[in-house]
Amino acid sequence: MIMLAVESSCDETAVAVVRDGRTVLADAIASQADMHAVYGGVVPEIASRKHVEAIAGLTDLALSRAEVTKGDIDAVAVTYAPGLIGAVLVGVNYAKALAFGLNLPLVPVHHVRGHIAANYITHPDLEPPFVCLCVSGGTTAIVDVRTYTEMEVLGATRDDAAGECFDKAARVLGIGYPGGGPMDRLARGGDDGRYELPRAHVDGAPLDMSFSGLKTAVLNLAHNAQQKGEKLDLPGLAASFGAAVSGILVPRTMEAARRKGYGKVAVAGGVAANSRLRADLERACRESGDILYLPELKLCGDNGAMIGCQGYYEYLAGKRAGMDLNAFANRDIGRG
Repeated sequence: MIMLAVESSCDETAVAVVRDGRTVLADAIASQADMHAVYGGVVPEIASRKHVEAIAGLTDLALSRAEVTKGDIDAVAVTYAPGLIGAVLVGVNYAKALAFGLNLPLVPVHHVRGHIAANYITHPDLEPPFVCLCVSGGTTAIVDVRTYTEMEVLGATRDDAAGECFDKAARVLGIGYPGGGPMDRLARGGDDGRYELPRAHVDGAPLDMSFSGLKTAVLNLAHNAQQKGEKLDLPGLAASFGAAVSGILVPRTMEAARRKGYGKVAVAGGVAANSRLRADLERACRESGDILYLPELKLCGDNGAMIGCQGYYEYLAGKRAGMDLNAFANRDIGRG
């Protein structure tokens, strides 16, 4: 089965062609990161307009790279939630028009489910059930992946997403946007014990997380140093920040894995590319005996291939959408 997949939930426009859920024939991506960097974050209206400009051309490019025609496509998958609502609407409306024009089934895909599915592309042997840490600019959650389409959130952030905190910290330190990559590179030369940063706990919810205090602590350190004319140890602060984020995420993920007893742990989302998080999870899984599945670095960020992969399993489960499909800024992963 050949599926055309569309992703436009934030600032990457992506169109992929995927065969049978795990073979990526093509994945064309247009990033807007440089455009939004001047603002220190994504400007929703600009993102939506750029999706409109790029999406049709990317479809032609993906089909050409895959060496297939629109007549070879069996179904269309599209991210319909969650994300920047205007951006998601561009992809949804384009996919609806494409499915209608080609008389093809339309398959709605939850964006975070797509990130989880990126692991199936990297690891053809991976099958549910497993526990997955989903961590990106908009989502931080520990998910019980019972089957390809049955999932439940076991724990989540109560406020900011970990990826958002990386972006905000990088902006206040003046090292660029998106913040994950620059913070990771800067941290490799720093002392992770240089600064004491908070690691919050949520009373009565041991698997839940909070990152707002960590973000505020970094902002206060930077502002206080500026006001006093002091120089921050930037590599040390980046390393301390990375250690704090990992120190919040890893123990909760491993506790969830212990509770479920599947013996398999996966990671998904943009922050899954962070070298400190990957190393700490590898160490924790060696100690626990769980098998760790990490997505290929190029599949950590938003892409169309992951939507095509998850779309295949949603299709097999009988999920279809009509021309009344709408976009949602927020959506429970359990509802799909």
